Amino acid sequence: MSGEVTPEPIAEQGPEEVAEVLAVAADPVEREAEGSLRPRTIEEFVGQPDLKEHLAIVLQAARERSEPAGHLLLSGPPGLGKTSLAHVVANEMGADMRPTSGPALERAGDLAAILTNLEDGDVLFIDEIHRLPRTVEEVLYPAMEDGQLDLVIGKGPSAHTIRLDLPRFTLVGATTRAGLITGPLRSRFELAERLDYYPPADLARIVRRSARILEVDLDADGADEIARRSRGTPRIANRLLRRVRDFSQVREDGHIDGPIARAALELFKVDDKGLDRTDGAILEALVKRFSGGPVGLSTLAVAVGEEPDTIEDVYEPFLMQLGFIRRTPRGRVATEEAFRHVGVAAPTGAGAARLFGS
Repeated sequence: MSGEVTPEPIAEQGPEEVAEVLAVAADPVEREAEGSLRPRTIEEFVGQPDLKEHLAIVLQAARERSEPAGHLLLSGPPGLGKTSLAHVVANEMGADMRPTSGPALERAGDLAAILTNLEDGDVLFIDEIHRLPRTVEEVLYPAMEDGQLDLVIGKGPSAHTIRLDLPRFTLVGATTRAGLITGPLRSRFELAERLDYYPPADLARIVRRSARILEVDLDADGADEIARRSRGTPRIANRLLRRVRDFSQVREDGHIDGPIARAALELFKVDDKGLDRTDGAILEALVKRFSGGPVGLSTLAVAVGEEPDTIEDVYEPFLMQLGFIRRTPRGRVATEEAFRHVGVAAPTGAGAARLFGS
């Protein structure tokens, strides 16, 4: 099908439904769906070429020495593949992966129980590692450095410490807030890498691979259309693919080309830059209500009805990537591109100098 497709009028999507399409967090059902799409080897992992080259060298060297790989810290926005890379490390090393998260490890004993149940060579994956309590983090230090676990037996004057030897393991830590990782913990990772947003070409490759696995009839134009609107994030690209698949199954013949993908994504209120209603509300508030800024994060959050952390962690990184927002010591500032996107004339003269530094 090659003609333009106009979506039929159906029940309006509510703000919550639209937000879910572009949300970077994955619910349990989606995590199960993601599992079937995860790459198993470095070769299957698309994008992040520098990281892949570094990791391939580290893993090959470890295999040749018959040792576990060195501890690895992965940082970057949500949905870019940190968990997938942990699976890749385990698969490449022929090891099992034991996943957990920083918030789940509330006490030192929680981590000790996991460490003592590891097998030789296992990969321990700790998501949101920046949220480890300090007492738990300190248990990791000797485990990472010396392969030993210090346990305190008893209380008060009779308390004493015993040291247990642990199996050799690889810790893969993932964080969206690298600046919150403490210096002592960061220094114990042998390799620290950051994942960046993906260019559309890489996202199109990811979408085509996922379509083959899901047995979706997708052509190159359809993949490109989905990739352009995926906010540089593989998780969102795969989610949009599933939504477009559903649209085509119900409204068309199951085939997905450019016009069908475009009609589906317009129905779900995802514009050609991958922005949704909340992104638009942020830009509208900055440009129209605050004359381009600067405006504080808390004030901006109140204006759009979102939590400050959600704006800072979920929406701002991509808006900054597009060049729509700048962070300054005085607050958030809209760029000339943001004014153009909203359809408002950018300030000139002194106003332009104040906002744009020109």
